[in-house]
Amino acid sequence: MVDYGDFVKADFRNPWDTTKTLQTFLLVPHDSEIPADLPKGTVVRTPLRRSVVYTSLHNSLLEELGASEAVVGACDTKYIRKPSIRKRIEAGTIADCGTSMAPNLEKILQLNPDAILLSAFENSNDHNKVAQTGIPIIDCPDYMESSPLARAEWMKFFGRLYGKGNVADSIFEATEKAYLETKALIKDVKSRPVVLTDLIYGQSWGVPAANSTTGVLIEDAGGVNPFNTFKTSGSVQLSPEEVLFTAKDADVWILKYSQDLPVTISQLAKDNPIYSKFKAYSDGNIYGCDTQGSTYFEDAAFHPHWILAEYAAMFHPELGEVAGNHHYYKKIKQ
Repeated sequence: MVDYGDFVKADFRNPWDTTKTLQTFLLVPHDSEIPADLPKGTVVRTPLRRSVVYTSLHNSLLEELGASEAVVGACDTKYIRKPSIRKRIEAGTIADCGTSMAPNLEKILQLNPDAILLSAFENSNDHNKVAQTGIPIIDCPDYMESSPLARAEWMKFFGRLYGKGNVADSIFEATEKAYLETKALIKDVKSRPVVLTDLIYGQSWGVPAANSTTGVLIEDAGGVNPFNTFKTSGSVQLSPEEVLFTAKDADVWILKYSQDLPVTISQLAKDNPIYSKFKAYSDGNIYGCDTQGSTYFEDAAFHPHWILAEYAAMFHPELGEVAGNHHYYKKIKQ
């Protein structure tokens, strides 16, 4: 982002081809005339007053920034856990616009938003019919960043979209300070456990690449990511057999799940016998995060210091609760 005084220019590098630009946005205040010499890009008048925001995590951030009143529609509302946002959805002040993969375009058009914020996916730049509305579409590829703090820093851009730049800068400064302080407490640990993550979905198992936010969090929390040979960002989809071959001897297993009752060790073996072949399973050293009953997905992206502290407490129980512990994860019982 570059602030030129009468407008802010924000270039998004394409995370799938870093030699290219994904999008360029020109943020021009509502109370100013559009400058005649603007560079090429999508003009967005700020602060946004009526926006449709697809994801729960971005809605949660906007609430924290004090900008949630400018959200008139959301997608995948069943995944939104924050009470204050749920209250607005139930009252109808935030409209349910369907799912992010199949948005209700008619409803979105009725809301007359001045911008739509959605998660960018490779080869989906056009977003089919949504792109034809003429409404500025703001792709949010922040999940493809190569470090937790780099992803959290996106709040500075979102803050400027909604006229909350100073608030966003202040929150990020506190987040960065807490993250680096916690990381410094851990850097001299003597042992570093190998960490397995998550579960099989469909026919594949998504594992964190070396430059993914989860991969970096594991290393910064004093663990070892067994899949750090994949030098990319985001996750890598492997077969269960490939994961077993690489991470069979993992010391700690951290996983996320969404169901009414807590996951148990015995349930894991019933779900797929391959789970019982991991050392962490045999040792009973498995931690689960119930994403249905917690705000993990709404908190993790923009408050990585909370997740770092929790990872460190799981990987190094001898350190106690490192810089606080938010208890998203609990040890799985038999």
